This record gives sequence, C-alpha cells and structure tokens, in this order.
Amino acid sequence: MTFLELAARRQSVRAYLDKPVAREKLARCLEAARLAPSASNSQPWRFVVADEPSLKDAVADETFSKLVSFNSFVPQAPVLVLVMAERPGLLMQIGGALKRKPLHLFDVGMACEHFCLQAAEEGLGTCMLGWFNERRIKKIVGLPRGKRLVLLICVGYPREDAVRVKKRKPLEELVCYNNHISN
Repeated sequence: MTFLELAARRQSVRAYLDKPVAREKLARCLEAARLAPSASNSQPWRFVVADEPSLKDAVADETFSKLVSFNSFVPQAPVLVLVMAERPGLLMQIGGALKRKPLHLFDVGMACEHFCLQAAEEGLGTCMLGWFNERRIKKIVGLPRGKRLVLLICVGYPREDAVRVKKRKPLEELVCYNNHISN
C-alpha cells in the first residue's frame, strides 16, 4: 500500500465488531506514535490503553450523555486509548506563548495521527474524540491532577470494511505557490 492509499484508507470509524484487538497490534500503533516528531524532541505525549472491559466501559460512559449523544457508539470499541499532553518545558512554554500557538498540542496531534495510520495498516479502525468528561475519566483511571487528558482514540475492527469516499476541497482551493494568495 502506498502512503496515499493508506491516507485514503484512514477514516473515522463509528461502528466496531465485537472482537478483541491483539496487544501486538496496539504495540505497533503505539510505536508509530512514539516515532512522531515533536518540537525540540519534547515528546509531550503519554498513553493509557484501556482494553480491560470494565475499565474501558467506565471510560466510554463518560464520552456521551442523554443531551450529548453523538459519541454513543464509543462503547462498541474494544479499546480506548487515552492521550495525555505533558506540560511543555520552559523553553517550549516561552516559545508557545510568544507565538501564541500550543506547540505541544500540535505534537500530540501528529503522534495520534501516526497511531491511527498504523492502525489502518493493521486493519483496525479508529476515531479520535475530543468530547468527553475529562475530570471523571481522570478519576476513573487514577490520573494525577497535573496531567491533561486531551484526546481519546477508539480502536477496533470496523463493522464495515468499505472505505468512504472522502469529501475534501480541491487542492486549488487549499494551496498556492509563492505569493499568489487568493481568498
């Protein structure tokens, strides 16, 4: 599979088979995340893998409610990966503040996408979530107060193998060369 084929195959999966995911596959996904680049090689990410059913279910229950039901598919996923952002070091804090950019969060995003691309290579589906009850999940998992839980990744075998056609803007709307900037 070429990289572009892999990028086209990676999609947000919201329906999973009731089939466990081998830890060897998860380890390769985590290794891909570990290899992601980061500003000043800070590697500001940490992962907690919730694959024990009662823990995974308790975490999943904190991703939706009666009022906010769009994540109601999460309990189907056999694995949830909790992604924490480490507080950046002083140099990165100063750089991020001066540039008004959360550089460490960009780094975490790259690591998570490496994870998801490797998962697609492994035949797994993923969905990154930013909507969840951080305080409750941190309590369930026993994360220290200073840790920031920034994303959850659902992982499992997709119920359907079909790859959806991506609806994306054409390159001409997204790219310019040199100083030929258009609105």
